Amino acid sequence: MIDIKEAVQAAAPRHSAATMPQHSAMRVVEGARHLSPALGDRMLAATFLDRTVYTRELLPEDLKLEVDKISREEAMKAAGYLAQWREELGRNRSASLHAPNWLWSSIVELVASHEVAYLEHCRRYAIDTELAA
Repeated sequence: MIDIKEAVQAAAPRHSAATMPQHSAMRVVEGARHLSPALGDRMLAATFLDRTVYTRELLPEDLKLEVDKISREEAMKAAGYLAQWREELGRNRSASLHAPNWLWSSIVELVASHEVAYLEHCRRYAIDTELAA
C-alpha cells in the first residue's frame, strides 16, 4: 500500500545558502530522509496532474494501535515490537542528549495541533464534496 499526499509550497522562508530542493515534494522527501532515514527511504517525490506530490510506502508497523480493540496475543506482539524499538532508539541515542521538558511538550502540542487541523480539513473537504454533488 502507498500513501500519496500533495506537497504544498513551504510557508517558512528558505535561506539562500540552503541546499534544500525548490520542488516542494522533493523538499518533503529530503527532510524525511534527514529526520528519519528509514521513512525517507520509502518515499518518492513526483508531479501528478500539475501538482507536486510525495508517495510513501505503508508498512504494517506504520499502523496505529487501537489498544481497546486488540487481543491479549496481539498486545503481547505489540509490546515485543515496542521493546525492540526502544532498544534500537537507546542504541542510537547520544549519551549527552538531554532534551528539556518544554521542548518535548512543544513538539507534542505541535503534532496534536497538526492532527486536529488535518482532520478538520478532511471534514470540510467531505462536506464541500457532498454539497457539490
